Amino acid sequence: MVAQELLQGPRRGIRGPFAALLRNPRLADRVRQLGDSIRFENSLPPMLREFAILIVARFWAARYEWHAHGKLAVELGVAQSTVDAIGEGRDPQGLSADETLVYRFCTELLHDKDVGDATYDEAVVRFGEVSVLDLLATMGYFGFVSLILNATRHPVPEGGTELPRLMASAGR
Repeated sequence: MVAQELLQGPRRGIRGPFAALLRNPRLADRVRQLGDSIRFENSLPPMLREFAILIVARFWAARYEWHAHGKLAVELGVAQSTVDAIGEGRDPQGLSADETLVYRFCTELLHDKDVGDATYDEAVVRFGEVSVLDLLATMGYFGFVSLILNATRHPVPEGGTELPRLMASAGR
């Protein structure tokens, strides 16, 4: 039943963490429902959602997530130079005001384990409380997915976009 939902729902296939999660159908179904809400009913503009997913994928060195969402982010308007910088562990340059705020919000939360009051307040003023909650849920969900994909060694498809390896001194 869960596999059928994945095939017939907005995902149109069994990809990513679901290859592993289907071994626990009840969990797979709950993850699917949450993921469908976060991916397909999110109040964030799709480009900013994908941008946040890339930041999380880089943080967790999630190769499959990087492959899957890197292409989508570019298709939705994230500059390739921004994707490249994040992949290489560098702060991207030339971001829009919204991208800058999402980048700061995500990196503070991931690296400092919290978001500063000024950043949080600015995000609420700019995007609204519901969208900030959607941003937090996106980050949490894709962190969860990244851990599953990493631990189960989910491969990047042949010819897929590889996540650059960071040098010890590069990035955060």
